[in-house]
Amino acid sequence: MKRWIIFLLALLAASTALAGDFLLTVTRPNSLHLIDLAARKLVRTYSLPGDGVPSTISVPADGKVAYVLTNRNESVVGIDLDSGQQVFRADMSTPELRVKSMYGMTVTRDGSKLYVYQIPTRMKRNEYESLDTRIAVYNTADGIGAKPVKTFPAPRRISVLAPTADSDRVVGIGWDIYVFDAKAGKLEKTLPLRHWKREGLGEPDILNIWNLYGQAQVLSSPYYVAKTDVDPASPEAFKVGLLTFDLNTEKLNYAEVANAETGIFSSVVNPVKRTEVFAVMNQLFRADLDKKEFVQKVDLDHTYYAINISSDGKEVYIGGAIDKVAIYDTATLTKQAEIAMSEGADQSVASMVVIQR
Repeated sequence: MKRWIIFLLALLAASTALAGDFLLTVTRPNSLHLIDLAARKLVRTYSLPGDGVPSTISVPADGKVAYVLTNRNESVVGIDLDSGQQVFRADMSTPELRVKSMYGMTVTRDGSKLYVYQIPTRMKRNEYESLDTRIAVYNTADGIGAKPVKTFPAPRRISVLAPTADSDRVVGIGWDIYVFDAKAGKLEKTLPLRHWKREGLGEPDILNIWNLYGQAQVLSSPYYVAKTDVDPASPEAFKVGLLTFDLNTEKLNYAEVANAETGIFSSVVNPVKRTEVFAVMNQLFRADLDKKEFVQKVDLDHTYYAINISSDGKEVYIGGAIDKVAIYDTATLTKQAEIAMSEGADQSVASMVVIQR
């Protein structure tokens, strides 16, 4: 018996050791792609049912089902990554209501619930009636044809939802950061971004529409802000910063890291060294939050919208925009590989999610 136990433990250890990083992205018109990052190749393409264009991707911790926002931002589909079959679908619109989600969608870490930020509009004969925005809660076990089990009010302009360690708590980012108690159906607390009261700084400008928090369980975003206590003509008058919100501790931090000399779209936190953040647009940046500065940057061959990182923190993956995903070494910011999407299809504003399989 003891030998059998040792044998089974060895098998478990071997299977764990064999688990590797894979990347999910989407392309037009309506496809989901699985990339083997170690092999540096696209290994599977899933055709999403219905109309596109796909955007946000969310995957629970077990990495088995990918939930994708698609159908002109009016539906969420769940694809079993092993079988390729659609196992979940929530169509949000009805003949009377047009319901869209501008990228705010996430699944809980245990995979039991799906949260979708919804923007409903009543379609009248001669006018559109804008209704209050809300978060809808779905049970993923309800499968195809799922309907919300609950909705509750949420502020306007939320563009990202993220799960906490508690499946009944969900975080939204918009003009501010919002923490919701989904079980009670209420906004529990607001952490100020646009409405901060930081001496010497104006209101920050933030664009964040990508689910890039999964590796470190830290929501991060670039922001731009004017300094109000310096000459407006000074190079120091406008700064770029990086905010981080820890989804486990629910702690928010800001750091202005440079003068605003270039644009940045998205950022990701190193899961191994959490004071290190990588950001991307026309250049790839490495930031040290302790030093509050960019410590390294390289020019890129074209614009990239989204960035993610390996589980060991040794590689970053940049994509979005056109049909390529590029791989860079985090220590040197040197390019290691480039992977093309099938048929040259572009990724547009796709999220890129790293999973282990």
